[in-house]
Amino acid sequence: MRWVTLYARSRQVPAAFTALLAATAGVWFLARGSWSAIPVMLALTAGTAVAATGLSGQDPDLDRTAALRWPVRRFAHLALIGLAVAGAVLAVQLLGVLTVDGSIIVRDAAGLLGLAGLAATVAGGQFGWTLPLLWAAITPFVPEDGSTTIRIVAWMLQPAETPAATWTAVALAVTGTAAYTARGGRR
Repeated sequence: MRWVTLYARSRQVPAAFTALLAATAGVWFLARGSWSAIPVMLALTAGTAVAATGLSGQDPDLDRTAALRWPVRRFAHLALIGLAVAGAVLAVQLLGVLTVDGSIIVRDAAGLLGLAGLAATVAGGQFGWTLPLLWAAITPFVPEDGSTTIRIVAWMLQPAETPAATWTAVALAVTGTAAYTARGGRR
């Protein structure tokens, strides 16, 4: 199990996990009286952003030449980030009176994870936070007119039974996870 410890340290997992918990608790504390889709989106985005900074090591060339099966480890790393982020938001949600549907939390966590994987693949692991944060910054300001395009752009704030939002999150999750798993972080 020594390689797990080395991998976790090289990807700043302990610091990222601490920051994920602090960000999620901070958003919950500030929004505990008005816990809704927007604070959930902020908590998921913050958690994904801080955890995604470790999607590449200090030396990508060393990662590529190692005699290890990196795609499996990359997939596991992304999956664990998604589980930790969604789990943290679901856990703090239990502390309050107001709750957001768990399927929305899982959908949004998966989509944000895909965005982080895409950003890490295109720009490098240290920039894995950029796409989730950019999309979350735009989403609350999209005017709601009921069109499919708006439902796709604002997928994080749509109700659970919105097919366009669900398919957008699935497409982002699959594309981002596949790209990061196959290629890893950009050099």
